[in-house]
Amino acid sequence: MSLSISLHLLARAPVPGQVKTRLIPALGEEGACSLQRLLLERTLALPAADFCERFLWLDDAPDAELQALVEQSGWTLMEQPAGDLGERMRRIAVLGLSSSDGVILIGNDCPAMDVGYLGQACRALGQHPVVLGPAEDGGYVLLGLRRSDNLLFSDMPWGSERVLAMTRERLQQLAWSHHELQALWDVDRPEDLARLAALGIQI
Repeated sequence: MSLSISLHLLARAPVPGQVKTRLIPALGEEGACSLQRLLLERTLALPAADFCERFLWLDDAPDAELQALVEQSGWTLMEQPAGDLGERMRRIAVLGLSSSDGVILIGNDCPAMDVGYLGQACRALGQHPVVLGPAEDGGYVLLGLRRSDNLLFSDMPWGSERVLAMTRERLQQLAWSHHELQALWDVDRPEDLARLAALGIQI
């Protein structure tokens, strides 16, 4: 019997000056906002594939264009819960696990993530309680869970290069086996823009 797995995309609404701030020196506020919208649209366009439900958790109300895209793409729009990133992820994971066997949490910063990568994560989640998609910068681009614990989310230096290593340590403390997928890169710094262009993505 296959698992029911829900996909949860945590994202910031594209608002000039409030998104992709580390790229504003290179792109300007409007350019950084356009990039955020582009990456979000790209992620929303991923096929439904292995998921029973797909949720977009936004930190702010969407504009009409984004609202229409979410509806056309078959995602369910939700408002992010309160708290720091860890608390928001924890609450979303708990909520997702109340209605599906497993959850996969992603962001929209990883243009190399495709339907094949998500399929690998789903299959691995059938064998392990936790799946990690490492990021080249020391964080992770994907977290798959069949169970949840506060230890994975509390007092974590989000945005630093220590997140992946600390998550591995905490999984060891919990004695939970996990599977790691291929490491991917995310778009966060000016030097990432050349890799984006190499994928044929123009801002």
